[in-house]
Amino acid sequence: MTGTADIGLVGLAVMGQNLALNIAENGFAIAVFNRTTETMRSFVDSPEARKFGVQGCETLEGLVGALKKPRRVMLMVKAGAPVDAQIDTLMPLLEEDDIIIDGGNSFYADTIRREKALAAKGILYLGTGVSGGEEGARRGPSIMPGGPRAAYDQVSAILLAISAKVGAEQTPCCTYIGADGAGHFVKMVHNGIEYADMQMIAEVYFLMKNLLGLSYAEMRDVFAEWNRGDLDSYLIEITAQILARNDEESGQPMLSLIVDRAGQKGTGRWTSEAALQLGVAAPTIAEAVFARVLSSFRDERVEAEKLFGKQAPSFKGDRRSFIAALRDALLASKICAYAQGFAIIEAAKAEHHWDIDLGAVSMIWRGGCIIRARFLERIKQAYDRNPKLKNLLLDPYFKERVTNGLDAWRDVVATAMREGVAVPALSSALAYFDGYRTGRLWADMIQAQRDYFGAHTFERFDKPGWHHVEWTK
Repeated sequence: MTGTADIGLVGLAVMGQNLALNIAENGFAIAVFNRTTETMRSFVDSPEARKFGVQGCETLEGLVGALKKPRRVMLMVKAGAPVDAQIDTLMPLLEEDDIIIDGGNSFYADTIRREKALAAKGILYLGTGVSGGEEGARRGPSIMPGGPRAAYDQVSAILLAISAKVGAEQTPCCTYIGADGAGHFVKMVHNGIEYADMQMIAEVYFLMKNLLGLSYAEMRDVFAEWNRGDLDSYLIEITAQILARNDEESGQPMLSLIVDRAGQKGTGRWTSEAALQLGVAAPTIAEAVFARVLSSFRDERVEAEKLFGKQAPSFKGDRRSFIAALRDALLASKICAYAQGFAIIEAAKAEHHWDIDLGAVSMIWRGGCIIRARFLERIKQAYDRNPKLKNLLLDPYFKERVTNGLDAWRDVVATAMREGVAVPALSSALAYFDGYRTGRLWADMIQAQRDYFGAHTFERFDKPGWHHVEWTK
């Protein structure tokens, strides 16, 4: 007997619950299952779930039986082995042309493997990036589906309906990304850019606090002001809100009580590893990952501070002018981080033969996701002007924005270094820009060294082919 639910959802952690409510509120009948029955029962008995008629299932057999054919099952479980385990459990219950949608942060190579294995059994598999956190899942995330186009067509009505909407035309922040692992790859790069964006904002905050001596209230006002200009974005918005929040018990700024040890779940590292594998320079994204790693060694940092002495930066210039310079440096660095991210996607397109529309990717990141920002529309315009654009820095608009802020950017990085304030992402982005804009780099020396000790050969400007020199003659 065929069920009546339009879609099933497995995994009722915070993201799963909120997505289920989003789907139900948009008029689609949904059945849900969780490994822990008590969690499922608690959820379906909640006022919102009852209001929207969410159907709870105590077994996977019950979930599959509740679905219309072809069945559509969305997995919202932890990436890695739990996804494979869930698929193995589901497979005996599914039939040809049924669809599994992996909505977690799965590694794209795992998605490629799973899609191929399931296709051999007649099951369609969509690796679907979902960004926006708890609030996005409930009110509208950015959705990045990859896999068989036929599978996307079967579920597009649901995904488009539940995604974030932007602009006067309420354009959905969801589009088909490409074959097999393309959706999860793009979501991975989104997270890599997110790492860089967060780190750069944190460094600017750190300079305001430790170099300029601004109060939390003053910093809040600066970020709130920036959010009305070119830096308008979700991360700038929440930074201002974080700076405004005081601890209810002590009355102290909440931020002053948070241990300076950053966590991570691996997507930034995956992005950096993918860049290395694809031969793409993405140093700012990698530096953001390393910065989180460095922060984790807090005990060692405290000991090193005792050994080397605590840095006591002192700013002698005009604070207002330096705040403006921080704004320009942050925007220029942000552009470089996005340039690196889109270059990674461009390289992956060629490597995996994915037909990814980079302009369309920028448009679905305008709402719902963590890196949503005003200037994403400028990225779409850049790819409209030149669909074969190799790097955002080569686009006239972004060239102008970076050039206009270059002196301020250099001043910020130089001042931070002189005063002993670590700004790994801001300085890495500047080094990336300077390297990218230099027609002849230092690599001639590296090639000579490689040829000297390993006879690896080198190219010459004056002769074609590859050459070797007996350097000791």
